[in-house]
Amino acid sequence: MMQVLTSGAMNLVQDAGRSGQLHLGVCASGAMDPLALRYANSLVGNAPDAAGIELAIFPFRVRFERDSVFACTGADARIELDGQLIAPWWSCRARAGQTLTIQRPARGMRVYLGVAGGVDVPPVLGSRSTDLKAGLGGLGGRGLKRLDVLPLGEAGAAAQRGAGLGCVPREVPALLAQIAQGCVSVRVLPAAEYEEFSAASRQHFEGTPWQVTPDSNRQGYRLQGAQALQMERRRELLSHGLVPGTVQVPPAGQPIIQLAEANTCGGYPKIATVIEADHWRLGQVPAGCALRFERVDVTEAVGALRAQHAAWRAMAANLPLVATRVH
Repeated sequence: MMQVLTSGAMNLVQDAGRSGQLHLGVCASGAMDPLALRYANSLVGNAPDAAGIELAIFPFRVRFERDSVFACTGADARIELDGQLIAPWWSCRARAGQTLTIQRPARGMRVYLGVAGGVDVPPVLGSRSTDLKAGLGGLGGRGLKRLDVLPLGEAGAAAQRGAGLGCVPREVPALLAQIAQGCVSVRVLPAAEYEEFSAASRQHFEGTPWQVTPDSNRQGYRLQGAQALQMERRRELLSHGLVPGTVQVPPAGQPIIQLAEANTCGGYPKIATVIEADHWRLGQVPAGCALRFERVDVTEAVGALRAQHAAWRAMAANLPLVATRVH
């Protein structure tokens, strides 16, 4: 197990999400950067959907109460084990009693801590993810706080590998560079009401940056642009199902992107949907940074997701070989 020494309310137990429950009004939740969590799990020998810790408030300090293998992925943060600098995107061994400290990232928004065996809190509706809106899953449906004790599952044989050379997805350094420059590109598909927006609004949506406002969270990012988006003809829509990535436009004309804890239904018109392959990018964008939307078609969206999964599978397949060479 691990004991939390320093934390914040937005540090959460998360896994791949609570799928198949939208019809019950239960959101998917799960990691805001699912790519980083998947890689962290692979580095410590877990299943890709095992529960880890999503960190958004820093510094975070945790003490290992048993010998463990861990890995940190995601944002560009300083990581120390008993004061010794630790490489990110690399699995490391911690002895019982050692303390891990993760500082505020210089670039990016969230760091993911994966530990061999996974965080073994009770699953709720098929997932260990924390749903803050509903107060379920994770550790009592809330963020982590000082002196919390997190149980760990049994580590498998793959946890002995202790490596990570070359596992950083090539998209990650490019994303961090965009964050440093203040504007991140994400790909979108036109949504149901796309054609009902004026030509000028569609052009503005795709051609100018949109700043992520401080009034943003795991439920959604509120954006601010130079001009409000307008429909050709205003009309009221019946409430309908929503999924993470949906870009809605309220009457004020400033978009909202639904995220991990997205509402399960809503009635605002939808101008676009962020493709699934780029959801992880949104999870690393801090308030104050801008987004620029790039329209793609379904073929490109599916191809991007397949390529992303193929790259992860290739990395996971090569990890045993890398570990052998490192040892």
